[in-house]
Amino acid sequence: MSRYLVTGGAGFVGSHAVLALLDRGHEVVVFDNLTQGHRAAVPAAATLVEADLADAARVAEVFATWRFDAVLHFAALSIVGASMRDPLHYIAENVAHSLNLANAAVRAGCLRFVLSSTAALFGDPDRVPIDEACRIAPSNPYGDSKRMVEEGLEWAARIHGLRYAALRYFNAAGSDPQGRAGEDHDPETHLVPLAIDAALGRRPALTVFGEDYATPDGTCLRDYVHVTDLAEAHLAALARLETHGSCRYNVGSGTGASVKDVIAAVERVGGRPVPHSIGPRRAGDPPVLVAASDRLRAETGWAPRYGALDDIVRTAWTWREAHPKGYADRG
Repeated sequence: MSRYLVTGGAGFVGSHAVLALLDRGHEVVVFDNLTQGHRAAVPAAATLVEADLADAARVAEVFATWRFDAVLHFAALSIVGASMRDPLHYIAENVAHSLNLANAAVRAGCLRFVLSSTAALFGDPDRVPIDEACRIAPSNPYGDSKRMVEEGLEWAARIHGLRYAALRYFNAAGSDPQGRAGEDHDPETHLVPLAIDAALGRRPALTVFGEDYATPDGTCLRDYVHVTDLAEAHLAALARLETHGSCRYNVGSGTGASVKDVIAAVERVGGRPVPHSIGPRRAGDPPVLVAASDRLRAETGWAPRYGALDDIVRTAWTWREAHPKGYADRG
């Protein structure tokens, strides 16, 4: 059995990674300040440390208390629109906190580190599907903050021997197929839960941000990957670090779904219409983000189990329908 530190493990993707680790019999310590995560998302089998990565002394104390085999780092600010409104805040939070964590890990001799990165690194990509050799040119501060973190980890790899994996993923969606975890953001900004809540009458009509893009139906195309598959990708990259050096992987299904495709999938799965209207484009949104995950598949054997859009939406619908108040329904 190994022991892992998971930052942001009370959040959406992080909580699913915690489940994947626990399912394999590992010990997990979750480090989360609970400003975006939920205490109820942390399984009883995991240890929760409620603290902030800005507190370097607290981070060092955690590494002094436990010896970790690796760190999986999910904690971050991640809303593109908010980063456009307050860029310095996003860059300061994401970069400084991540490097605090990496520095503490290196000092403690914990030299495997998996970073939850982003496809926003590629901005408006020079080709699609987007492979790891595509030009890095973030079009928003959120994406640029992750670029800076990746570069910091690269220097730690060169100088201190840190082995890191950076997973640049696209749109995480869905929920744990066993119903143990799901998506609960405040405010909610992700398309799938917003469309589901609109169909269930829990929120006003959905706003589609632009239908004049150079795409088949005029709305943005994104690569939706099931959150459980995404958690498995992080673990696959972690396993590779046992025997190989640092790596950067793009993670996705390899196919694009438009905003209108997602609306149609929600209507098929839920059997209800999704009220929606067309609004202006949102600043910082590239027209198309679709991953080429060939390198990840070839080097780790990873492949998505829930690749069909309807399968992704179905698990998300089940969670939203059963938890109208999110994790608050669990007390």
